[in-house]
Amino acid sequence: MAGRINDDDVRAVRDAVPIDAVVSEYLQLRGAGGGNLKGLCPFHDEKSPSFQVSPSKGLYYCFGCQEGGDTVDFVMKIDHLSFAETIERLASQAGITLRYEEGGAAPGRQQGERTRLVEAHKAAAQFYVEQLDGPEAEIGRKFLAERGFDQDAARHFGVGYSPAGWDHLVRFLRGRGFTDKELIVSGLAQESRRNPIDRFRGRLMWPIRDITGEVVGFGARKLRDDDNGPKYLNTPETPLYKKSHVLYGIDLAKKDIAKTSRAVVVEGYTDVMACHLAGVTTAIATCGTSFGGDHIKILRRLLMDNSGAEVVFTFDGDAAGQKAALRAFEDDQKFAAETYIAVTPGGMDPCELRLAEGDDAVKALVDSRTQLFEFAIRQIIARHNLDTAVGRAAALEEAAPVVAGIKNSSIQHESAVHLAGLLGILDTQFVVRRVSQLARWARERGRGGDARGRGDQRGRPGGAPGDGGARGRQQGGPEASTAPAGPRGPALNLRSPAHRVERELLKLALQRPELVSPAFDAYGVDEFTAPPYAAVRRTIEEAGGATGADGDYLARVRDVAPDDTVRAMVTELAVEPLHTRREADEAYAGVQLVAVRLAAVNQRVTEVRGALQRLGQQADPAHLAAVQNELWVLQQYGQSLRDRGAAAL
Repeated sequence: MAGRINDDDVRAVRDAVPIDAVVSEYLQLRGAGGGNLKGLCPFHDEKSPSFQVSPSKGLYYCFGCQEGGDTVDFVMKIDHLSFAETIERLASQAGITLRYEEGGAAPGRQQGERTRLVEAHKAAAQFYVEQLDGPEAEIGRKFLAERGFDQDAARHFGVGYSPAGWDHLVRFLRGRGFTDKELIVSGLAQESRRNPIDRFRGRLMWPIRDITGEVVGFGARKLRDDDNGPKYLNTPETPLYKKSHVLYGIDLAKKDIAKTSRAVVVEGYTDVMACHLAGVTTAIATCGTSFGGDHIKILRRLLMDNSGAEVVFTFDGDAAGQKAALRAFEDDQKFAAETYIAVTPGGMDPCELRLAEGDDAVKALVDSRTQLFEFAIRQIIARHNLDTAVGRAAALEEAAPVVAGIKNSSIQHESAVHLAGLLGILDTQFVVRRVSQLARWARERGRGGDARGRGDQRGRPGGAPGDGGARGRQQGGPEASTAPAGPRGPALNLRSPAHRVERELLKLALQRPELVSPAFDAYGVDEFTAPPYAAVRRTIEEAGGATGADGDYLARVRDVAPDDTVRAMVTELAVEPLHTRREADEAYAGVQLVAVRLAAVNQRVTEVRGALQRLGQQADPAHLAAVQNELWVLQQYGQSLRDRGAAAL
């Protein structure tokens, strides 16, 4: 059994790695006010940012899908890692050496599977780079040189060479302590009759990195005529490598994509290299598959759904390139960004264009882009005989939905007029009305779908897998990262003043405990009328209360939460901005404290009055007097709260 990671080391890792730095590896974050940051949630599709990060508290929460937690939770969720694997990765980034209990400090055999596979790929990438300098790799160096790539370019992109023998890499990685099973599972080796053999042999190698920069696979290019394999051979699907989830060059391009709000999608590894070396540093490519929905999600998180952002596809001008462009246009509506196409001249790809005409030609290619919908319309029209009325009508019916799908309404109208001219239809308004009708129907269908699927999520306290506590997760292994979501609590009516003020007070107790202490700790659980809020109040109490909250206060509250539902509500309240335009101070906190206490007092007054009415005049005089006295005390206290505010607490 793998040894447990020392608890002090776990705490050190949590403290050492800022959550905003980790989350920024996966999506673009912008200021959200109050010191918080926001971005598009990586865990569900959304059109506007509801995912918030609180650097000061080390927490994130999505108000759309209710996913939330700390840095460890985020990495576990987004990369499907176990708790131990996550701590190991973050520790490596922070330069922290972990200690393992129940078996000493030899971590090599104790690390999670994914961590081991990542380390195997890292070692393999370095091995391939070193082989590129050897005599056998002359053919590979020649291949690169013929395409305009020198040694510096090869080093920048980590290009290497896999020796032509059967098991060079296998023997190298065995020497590094990796098992045959790990090499096969990683896709670096494949089974043979006796022993595993190298999957890639005698090929030029491109390391494929995920968005964080970790090598998760390889693309291998055939170099010799006697190689009977495909021209390009990629890593097979593995626990690390999912071809629909990776974009070659994304690790190098992500910062410039976010900065410039532009992504350039090319078709191959050498095209990415050529673009970056020519100054188009936002270029990326798919790896052995067509551009699809999962790739779109990666780009949307970087582009932040900015309507002024651009996604530029470069395709050859041949039939295959046109088909790929139309396939890309089918996904246009999944972007808030505008989509464009840049068709390479003479059938050249960006790599060939750079070699023939230089860096400026590559930049000019991207700058000469045309909107993808215009390209799609022209391709549709070209399939019809516009010399006949039937042909023009058929072309209109096929092209009009494309124009109706244009996101910018002013461009949509102008394009409808342009479409009429392209078709030779003299009644321009007929075409405009047809496009407007289709656009209206599409909007109505979209609103209907949103209304059915969206629901009112705000204030629901459940649904997000929590951490289950550090100790429980370490024992749980890889399965711990896929804990089932807890049951959703009842929908809260946040228009209720009582619920709204209870929520605000709990937010203060979690975010600014010094403002509500020590008064808050004297509040009973029964003073919070919404059951989920009462559960959070009880959790704060069990964590030691808000008075004297230290640096571990929030983590302590989350750890003692009884289940994932309550833990998710704690996280949500800890991240949600306070409802004040000014900086929260003691006066603001006092208003919330008074409002919650006064609501509880008024509720109790109502209950005591009901009790008096039920007792009647025949009740025991002593009991009747005690109830009447309680009512009088409550009424006086309520009046004092109204008159004196927080001073009466």
